[in-house]
Amino acid sequence: MHSAVPVDPSAPDARQLLQEELGKPEYQAAKPTWLDLAASAVERWLNSLVLPSGGDASGLLPLIAVIVLVTLIIVLFIVFGRPRRNRSAPVQLGSLFGSDDRRSSAELRASAADAARSGDFRTAIEELYRSIARRQAERTVIRVDPGTTAQDVAWRAAESYPSEAGGLASAARVFDEVRYLGASGTHASYEELAGLEARLRDAAPVRRERIGAR
Repeated sequence: MHSAVPVDPSAPDARQLLQEELGKPEYQAAKPTWLDLAASAVERWLNSLVLPSGGDASGLLPLIAVIVLVTLIIVLFIVFGRPRRNRSAPVQLGSLFGSDDRRSSAELRASAADAARSGDFRTAIEELYRSIARRQAERTVIRVDPGTTAQDVAWRAAESYPSEAGGLASAARVFDEVRYLGASGTHASYEELAGLEARLRDAAPVRRERIGAR
C-alpha cells in the first residue's frame, strides 16, 4: 500500500491524490448544504448591520424580523414548492348562473327528471344544464364562478371534451332561450340534453382548467 504512493509526487499527481482523498464519503458528508450556506450568508449579513449610536438595536428589530420572515418564506418555497390545489377536496357549492344554488349535480339531475315527468320542460332543461355545469365543477374539470354564464361553461367544457363541442354549444343556446327569452322548451330538446349530460357525467377530459388561472 505504501509503495503505491509516490514519496515526492509531481504537481499533477499531488492534485489527483488530493481529489481522490476529498472524494471519500466522509469528506462529502461533512460538506455544508446549500441551506447551510444560505443561513450562514444571512447571519453574516445581519451581523454586519451597523447599530445606531449608543448601541441600541431596538430600531433595527422590525427590519430584522421582516428580513428573517422573508428569508423563511423563500426557503420554504424552494424546499416544498408552490402549494397545489387539492382536487380531492370537497367543492364549495354556491352561485350558479345568477342564482344562489347549493344543490349537487345529482340533486339537480333528479329535479330535472321530476320536471320532465310533469311536462315542465322549461324547468327540466334549466335544471339539467345546471347539473352539467355543477358536475364538471365537482370533478374540477372546469371552474364555475358566480359570474360564469351558460356560454362560458359550454366554451370551456368544449376544450375538455372536444368531441362534444357541438352538443355543448347547442345546450347552452337552449338554456339561454328558456331562461332569458321565455321559450317553453320541448321534449326533444330535453332528451338531447339528457343524452349530453349522461355522456359527460363521468367522461375522461382531455384537459382540466388550471385552477386559479382565471
